[in-house]
Amino acid sequence: MPAVTADPLTLPRVAPGSLGDVERPVRSITTAPSGLQGEGFPVRMAFAGVDYRDLDPFIMMDQMGEVEYAPYEPKGTSWHPHRGFETVTYLLDGTFLHQDSHGGGGVIQNGGTQWMTAGAGILHIETPPEDLVVSGGLFHGFQLWVNLPAKDKFSPPAYQNLEGEQVTLLASDDAGSLLRVIAGEVGGVRGPGSTHTPISLVHATVSPGAQLSLPWQPEFNALVYVLAGHGTVGVERRPLRTGQLAVLGAGDRLTVGAAQQQDSRHPALEVLLLGGQPIREPMAQYGPFVMNTRDQLAEAVADFQAGRLGVIPDGALMPHTRR
Repeated sequence: MPAVTADPLTLPRVAPGSLGDVERPVRSITTAPSGLQGEGFPVRMAFAGVDYRDLDPFIMMDQMGEVEYAPYEPKGTSWHPHRGFETVTYLLDGTFLHQDSHGGGGVIQNGGTQWMTAGAGILHIETPPEDLVVSGGLFHGFQLWVNLPAKDKFSPPAYQNLEGEQVTLLASDDAGSLLRVIAGEVGGVRGPGSTHTPISLVHATVSPGAQLSLPWQPEFNALVYVLAGHGTVGVERRPLRTGQLAVLGAGDRLTVGAAQQQDSRHPALEVLLLGGQPIREPMAQYGPFVMNTRDQLAEAVADFQAGRLGVIPDGALMPHTRR
């Protein structure tokens, strides 16, 4: 980890801060509980215990792994439905296959991102390929759910497959941090992800002892999640470690620092920086359906049961099991 890397000294740099910048304070720090999802996939539930009003437009985020699988241990999900939001799956290590009932599909690996707009409704599957299931190996990534505003809840389903080399690479002003801009804008530079809801999504590697200071859209919220390593967040230098999420307050700049000493497995601090324009609409959720009202949830369940969210195609991808 990470799969996509470069020498920060060779990359364009984000402009340093100025006297007029307003630093975002730390409002809360929470620790993600661990659990199992899908067919028994180990995850850290990054947003557990955080008020949705602090997350909006984000709904859920699971850190998948980091786990070293033995042969036949890798697991994915079987076919399942979604309606009313977008899923973003990013892989640092390992490989996932995707297929959906709208014709989307591809391979996610090596820092790639799968961006699926469920919209009016879709069926899909995510599963490791047969060779990875048989051999085992390292797996690490995350899946983020992004809400859609009411006007886009019934938009046509869509799929984006972003390869790792498509991610926009930047360096911090002192070249102590490598930034992978997956979606949105940082310092006037945009990532490749096309989003219905305005967001920014950045994976940053902060070198030991370095501090990362970034401009941040003042109308967005700001979340910092640690994938690996330990350091500090905010000018208050609040301690932050693997599996912890910091919710930041208002302002137009955020700061993250890496501890001078990191462990041998993760030589740098790996963080996700997330922000989005809050939708500020009622949200109702029932499993894989995220709508505005309970009546719409009941409609989504009925539509799924009646096959109106799509059908599994002939010869479809299925989870690999030991034979």
